[in-house]
Amino acid sequence: MNHPVNTEIYVVFIHIVSGQKCWRVTYTHQSICALKGSTVDISCSYTYPSYHEIKKAFWYIKWSGMDPEDLSSVPGNEGHIEYLGDKKSDCTLRITDLRLSDSAGYRFRFITPGGKFSGSPVSLTVTDIVLEMDPTSVSERENVTLTCRTKCTLDPITVYSWYKNGQPIPNSNTSSPVYILFSVSSEDTGRYSCAVEGHEDLPSYVLSPVNTSVSIISPSGEIVEGSSVTLTCSSDANPPVDKYTWYFQNKTFPNGFGQIYNISNFKSKDNGHYHCEAWNGRGSRNSTALIIILPGEVPSSIFQYKITFQAIINSYTLAYHTLFYNYIYTLR
Repeated sequence: MNHPVNTEIYVVFIHIVSGQKCWRVTYTHQSICALKGSTVDISCSYTYPSYHEIKKAFWYIKWSGMDPEDLSSVPGNEGHIEYLGDKKSDCTLRITDLRLSDSAGYRFRFITPGGKFSGSPVSLTVTDIVLEMDPTSVSERENVTLTCRTKCTLDPITVYSWYKNGQPIPNSNTSSPVYILFSVSSEDTGRYSCAVEGHEDLPSYVLSPVNTSVSIISPSGEIVEGSSVTLTCSSDANPPVDKYTWYFQNKTFPNGFGQIYNISNFKSKDNGHYHCEAWNGRGSRNSTALIIILPGEVPSSIFQYKITFQAIINSYTLAYHTLFYNYIYTLR
């Protein structure tokens, strides 16, 4: 069986003529870390003996059959991957709107009538920014540490910008990916995010669900025996929440797996505390407890964690569903 002859040239010269250029590909950076959604230029130059003529120059990350696959000819790369170089000495590659799937080893290759040459690979890692909070559950007067994490190391002179409810936090720009809130209070409540300076349009996101809470959609007024009560579970997560689990008195509801849960005929037996759990494949988070009591009823079950009524008032944020009727307690 005949095998094809490989004519690949890998810079093997026994005799070098003085002043003659060698076969070489040079990269400005051998390893690159870049943000998802940004644009990166892989700067590159190449040399070869002057008596050769470049027939083709291209970048590839994998082989297809006998030859490497030209990235510019791969379907879906139009406008995404662009060769900025020429057929003389510049071999720069530009990738716009970076995707996580663009992470790979990129190699430049050029072909002459006398042979073919490929450079060593450049490692490109594409990362998004994930915002982490420690601790994940916060009480008043605790310190909270927010950290912007990436899966590779960005440029060492990277500056991070911090935001609260979409607005820049004054004097928060720092070369550190960590932002600390000292002795938090209700004034610190909000939605926080971070971004790399110069890429403010590419903010951080949260992996596992946070800010999970239960609220009442209906009725808007007093809950009386026989009322239809609809609860909803809300949570911030990226990727989005794909599963909800509902709990009553810390036990799961039968068929309680959607964002909305309905109690069609509310009775005394339904008095108690409700909470939900949000999942998104990266993690889960429980909401605080919501206690609903019919008018004139104070079931003993809500006292299982505290001895006196006064203790419960001190341990819960008390809100009124109606002015004098249903008490709804939300756990801090």
